[in-house]
Amino acid sequence: MDYNRREIKLPEYLGRIYTELHKGVLITTQGDGKPNAMTISWGALGIDWARPVFTTYVRHSRYTHELLERGGEFTVNIPFGEADRKIMGFCGSKSGRDIDKFAALGLTAVPSLSVAPPAIAQLPLTLECRVVNKGEQSIDALTDAAKDRFYPAVDGVRDTHTIYYGEILRAYILEKA
Repeated sequence: MDYNRREIKLPEYLGRIYTELHKGVLITTQGDGKPNAMTISWGALGIDWARPVFTTYVRHSRYTHELLERGGEFTVNIPFGEADRKIMGFCGSKSGRDIDKFAALGLTAVPSLSVAPPAIAQLPLTLECRVVNKGEQSIDALTDAAKDRFYPAVDGVRDTHTIYYGEILRAYILEKA
């Protein structure tokens, strides 16, 4: 099936993106020619260096982290209209190291225009992003309660996040042609 991309102006969709992000959206990466999607609910939209950016946090242990380190590109895939929330649960609890999430869920990968990872037809509000900066989450900046809640120690190690700043190269809604 073919899809058209209706370009959008980000300021007009900030509320929608924020609301969906709070519930969970997907970021899609690509490695070895295969896409991988991971559910996130931590992120931000903003302007850095006079460019629109999407900031996402990815734990070091995640397969998505490995793919971002290798490829430096991602898409943000946001529900718009009816979307199956089971997609978020599945992509947030399974690893792309072990399973092809696109095949398992019947997700439709739509080629992106500016980055390697695809858009997802079932989550049509799409941001195509290229990493322009990254940093490590400072665990020392957190309260003990936040450390225990978000970074419980396992064998004395806390699995923290890398913060990726992705310049938004394109923003659109996929529509069936």
